[in-house]
Amino acid sequence: MPYEAYHRVDDPCIELLVTRIALVAFDGMDLLDTGGPYEVLLTAGRLLARSGLHDAMEIELAGLRVGPIRAYGGLSLNATRALADVMATDVVIVPGAVNIDALVANTELLAEVTRLAGIASITMSVCTGSFLLGAAGLLDGRAWTTHHEDVEGLSALIGPVGAHPDCRWVDSGSIVTGGGLSSGIAAALHLVERLHGRELAVRTAKQIEYAWDPDDGVIDD
Repeated sequence: MPYEAYHRVDDPCIELLVTRIALVAFDGMDLLDTGGPYEVLLTAGRLLARSGLHDAMEIELAGLRVGPIRAYGGLSLNATRALADVMATDVVIVPGAVNIDALVANTELLAEVTRLAGIASITMSVCTGSFLLGAAGLLDGRAWTTHHEDVEGLSALIGPVGAHPDCRWVDSGSIVTGGGLSSGIAAALHLVERLHGRELAVRTAKQIEYAWDPDDGVIDD
């Protein structure tokens, strides 16, 4: 189902399809949950640029406030946009956190993720970011996965139906869930395949020297 998350750039000189991607950022997030998909998508965009498709992916780190975001462990990233100011996006990526209780209790963040999921064509969680999707009701009736240690906890929140504890990612149409941490890289490569086809996803995996298995997930129809 390639190209479903594109909007067209209005320019009389070009016909370019661009994907707008919002990476959700919040204090305490797992860095790899965000950095892994970011690197995949950034690399895929660079490979597209080599083919003349410049700016085919617009990636932005958005937080509850503009400015520094302190990830788990202390490393800081800079949110360049406030989530509340994101009025249009094609893809939303939601990382997880070690402190799941605090994550789910963050009502402002939950409200923004819920709103953006209603705008985007694809919403993807990584690791325990699935708890935010579950709390928002976005996993109801869908197949899903999360970090293997937290499957029981998410099942207690939304019910065990649909759980795939041993998968790196699960594609349920408009919702994609990734397993723990580095599974976000595998899920993001699957996202590249959905947007641009398997050839680019394979090239991207090779570029970042990641051993990617395109079938290491579940597509739920």
